[in-house]
Amino acid sequence: MTQTVNSACSYCGTGCGIRLETDGQRIISLSGNEQHPTNRGKLCSKGRELHHTVRTHDRLLRPQIRTSLSQAFAPVDWDTALDHSAQRFADIIKEHGPGAVAFYVSGQLLTEDYYAFNKLMKGFIGRNNIDTNSRLCMSSAVAAYKRAFGADGPPTCYADIELAESFFIIGANPAYAHPIVFRRLEAAKEANPDLKIVVADPRRTDTCSIADLHLPLKAGTDVALLQAMLNVMVWEDLIDQSYIEQHTQGFDSILKNTQAMTPRKAATICDLKAADIVQAALWFAENKTLSFWCQGMNQSTAAVDKNNALIHLHLATGQVGKAGCGPFSLTGQANAMGGREVGGLSNMLAAHREINNPQHRAEVAQHWGVERIHDQVGLTATELFGALEKGSVKAVWIACTNPMVSLPDAKRTKAALEKAELVIVSDAYHPTDTTQFAHVLFPAAGWAEKEGTISNSERCITHLQQALPAAGLSRPDWKITTDFAVSLGQKLGKDWSDSFAYQKAEDIFSEHCALTQGKDLDIAGLSYAILDQHGPQQWPFPKGQIPNQAQRLYSDGLFETTDKKARFIDVKYRPVAEATDEEYPLSLTTGRIRDQWHTMTKTAHVPALMQHYAIPQLQIHPNDAKAYKIKEEQLVRISSRRGEVIAPAKISDDIRQGLVFLPMHWGEMSAKKGQVNHLTMIAVDPISKQPEFKHTAVNLECFKPAWCGMMLMAGAKLSLGREMIQGYTYGVVACAGSDHPVTAIELACTKPLQTKQYKRLDQLLEQGQSFETLSYSERKQGINRKAWLHDGRLVAVRWIGGDIQEAKWLRKLMLEGRDVGELRPYLLAPGGPVEKQDTKGKIICACNNVGELDLKSAIKNGANSLEKLKACTLAGTGCGSCVPEMKGLLKN
Repeated sequence: MTQTVNSACSYCGTGCGIRLETDGQRIISLSGNEQHPTNRGKLCSKGRELHHTVRTHDRLLRPQIRTSLSQAFAPVDWDTALDHSAQRFADIIKEHGPGAVAFYVSGQLLTEDYYAFNKLMKGFIGRNNIDTNSRLCMSSAVAAYKRAFGADGPPTCYADIELAESFFIIGANPAYAHPIVFRRLEAAKEANPDLKIVVADPRRTDTCSIADLHLPLKAGTDVALLQAMLNVMVWEDLIDQSYIEQHTQGFDSILKNTQAMTPRKAATICDLKAADIVQAALWFAENKTLSFWCQGMNQSTAAVDKNNALIHLHLATGQVGKAGCGPFSLTGQANAMGGREVGGLSNMLAAHREINNPQHRAEVAQHWGVERIHDQVGLTATELFGALEKGSVKAVWIACTNPMVSLPDAKRTKAALEKAELVIVSDAYHPTDTTQFAHVLFPAAGWAEKEGTISNSERCITHLQQALPAAGLSRPDWKITTDFAVSLGQKLGKDWSDSFAYQKAEDIFSEHCALTQGKDLDIAGLSYAILDQHGPQQWPFPKGQIPNQAQRLYSDGLFETTDKKARFIDVKYRPVAEATDEEYPLSLTTGRIRDQWHTMTKTAHVPALMQHYAIPQLQIHPNDAKAYKIKEEQLVRISSRRGEVIAPAKISDDIRQGLVFLPMHWGEMSAKKGQVNHLTMIAVDPISKQPEFKHTAVNLECFKPAWCGMMLMAGAKLSLGREMIQGYTYGVVACAGSDHPVTAIELACTKPLQTKQYKRLDQLLEQGQSFETLSYSERKQGINRKAWLHDGRLVAVRWIGGDIQEAKWLRKLMLEGRDVGELRPYLLAPGGPVEKQDTKGKIICACNNVGELDLKSAIKNGANSLEKLKACTLAGTGCGSCVPEMKGLLKN
């Protein structure tokens, strides 16, 4: 018997509603929830494939323990795992104090999970050493909102998209990172062609496909641009003086720096045209403007100032709390907002309370039934791992995140985890780059296997109903935390059982709601029943609130400051933290790609998501490529003061000269030497403590390996691929999708292969089975190739030497599941048959497997409009994420 349950996507902070059809043991189908106010039934490429991430071959199904990193894990039962871990925690606390332990959690946890972790650390262990990976993406927006408005939270809602007259997008690429938001922006522009859109970004991304004006500013110069725009507004008398006088403070104090930053001066700093800065300012001030920003603004050593400089434009024009306008930060993770609501950051308390406020500490202590909350802020993400490396923190519990890939300066993160006396990791998957450094593994229930709530970017709370029983012995994170809390209390001679006696997730949600009463995010009137009956609800939702009344914050002009007035903050442009020089003359920026998510622990399981951008590529301007004598797809060594990365070049004039780009998703397990955070630095914003990921000084040189190769295996066998690349200088695992998925691994090495290494590769490809084999070698050219066939079909290929691009037609054969037939003599030989020519090219539409060459051919044959191109290729008829690239092909 099947049933349908309501849930929400677990990726970005857009918060799309989904429906899951399940038979109680598996998810039969997934679709967008047409009743959900956020996405109205639409899903992006990642969301459409989400159900494929639930029951994977690398699910962590039972607790595991080892006493040292050199040992293998031993599976144990829950009682043993909890008793062992609690005893180790207790011993460290007794010897070194509660400040010697810490939690590092995730914006992908549900609010109930977050609440339990926060309560245990801040209320009962008695220190504030709990931080979250939201520190890496949204903490600067949090700090800026608090400085300007007195509290954290975007004052806007998604409904403003359809009401706006102008969009200002800076440091964000919603076409890739928030595709459903971008679908609504596209629709708004199509409905109103007069609507003005400005995109400020050093790269010309797919978001620019709807832009009327692109400002390709120099990395790190956002404050200068935004100050100059305010300068124009003041000069042209486009500010709302009445609003400024009645509802704000500090405007006069910022005028000196604002008036000094003329458009001409900013144009020099930002490397822009002064006229374009003026135009952007005029459109912003003369229209109802909704601004969007994300990591391009937040991941910087001047991030909070950047955020406040943007908020200034709204305050100065009175565009806060009104329909169709306002500052709207796009949240990076599904429940980063929920984590902020329960005080999941180390410098916050639950319900937007402050650690340095005695009354706030007393309120939380009373609610939790503890004597006191410690008065010192805890360690932030980079501080926490620095303390592990130094030894002042001895134990860390990492939940639902992968810091070995996501934190800056991966070398230091590795040293920190190796130094730790105890590393507990609770995750749904193993191995990951981080679980390799764990002493204890707690199997966590995955998305769809637990119940709870999330809050999206517009402060909208969605109830996720449980669709499946937890796999194996896995448990919801809140349950793991509360069981651990009871055991830890016993080891410390205390009885915490009543304080963590939750029977279900709703018990925690109710306690959380009660703690918010009277605060700016008051949800004391909310319950699971209301969310199930009336659908997602925005906060605040106090007792007596009428459901489905979307709200903007500060519509009455009253803010959460002591005098109820918003604040202008005197910000100044500051150069980037690490200057380029002769040794490291280029600037590197990092970011996301369309079909991948964070560190790929989930998305890499889905073959369809590995087609659009299968490997980490270095985007570089043609002039820089010429200067370094780099050709398209040539391997490049990118080096910084901290490490190096090897990646193939993608030459494009969509990026500024002097700037290069690498995606953030790949770690050592998916692309050895392809992890961008081997390059990045530990430099943080002084207020938010958010690390700098958008500028690193680097140098380039061509990488010339002793050999290159490609290994192909039938099936999505990532674990084998990961094992295969260990020990090689450069490697990529890429699952290409079809009814016959193929795992492809590109390899390159500085040393020639030895006979034993050939044998090891062959063992991995054969997987202990007996197949028909074909071989081809030319020793002088370094060519040594082998193919394995079963019933006339290719099942594996080892292609070493020569041009590995020639091997890609074999992947096509495997994807199609074809009998090789008359092609057998050409399989391994140089040149090959005419049929080897790629007829698809780069996959543009992941939903319908449509390639760039398919689209170009259709355009050549008369499909000269977007609708015609959709009709004859089916590209763009699924999630729509590929539409900007389709428009680009039509334009070119």
